[in-house]
Amino acid sequence: MIPLSIASPALIIFFALILIILERTFPYSMSQDLFRKGFFNDLFFYSLLQSYLLSFVIAWVTVGIDRLTGLSRFPVLSHWNIWQVVILSLIVHDFYIYWFHRWQHSNSVLWRIHEAHHSVEDVDWLAGSRSHSLEILINQTMEFAPLSLLGAPAEAILMKATIDACWGMYIHSNIDVRSGALQYVINGPEMHRWHHAIEVTQGGLNYSTKFAIWDWIFRTAYRPENLKPSAYGISNPSFPSGYISQHLYAFRRFMLDPEPEDGNLKNYS
Repeated sequence: MIPLSIASPALIIFFALILIILERTFPYSMSQDLFRKGFFNDLFFYSLLQSYLLSFVIAWVTVGIDRLTGLSRFPVLSHWNIWQVVILSLIVHDFYIYWFHRWQHSNSVLWRIHEAHHSVEDVDWLAGSRSHSLEILINQTMEFAPLSLLGAPAEAILMKATIDACWGMYIHSNIDVRSGALQYVINGPEMHRWHHAIEVTQGGLNYSTKFAIWDWIFRTAYRPENLKPSAYGISNPSFPSGYISQHLYAFRRFMLDPEPEDGNLKNYS
């Protein structure tokens, strides 16, 4: 049997290849290039280098949390079935992500570490990897530290991370998906591409990641019929293109921010 530590990256790579093929075969945006603007920046720096380095940082932070709280003394998840842990984590963390994500779009400080994610001008399978390291550090620490400290099986944590990676690629993919009523429960490209649309959307901003049901319950869902986004990205022509400069740009003085057209950060969604 192939160890999960090997099967996980292999599955992620295989899933990425499948999405690339589907994007070329059934594209939503016909003119979108495979090697679009910022492709190699997102692949090498965000997807590979940053993900690798942050895994060590998150592990170090988790140890620090344990020293402060002693949570590892309560291994309540150690006897849980692997899939029970995965399903619990999927639901609880996705609910957290919905609200934190929504907060990022209404808080000027948190928007700084989310802005890079929205700067992608061609939403595709790789676009989701462009996220400021501080944003990933916060979200993945909130996701994996409790699991680790409460004794969740290592296999469950790795399976959850694999699902995260694959789902993130899927919801950003440039595939003409038609999921019908399923989109009321499971999130996919149909709704998430509108979250990246440059224009101000009406009636909601689609903050959900895996479960679209949060947007429908809390009335932030937007799924127009027979309408396509005019473009993707942010209304900030000063946003830089390089990995380091995109990180440093989050710490610019607030007086240098462009003035939002409608007085809030939602025009960037």
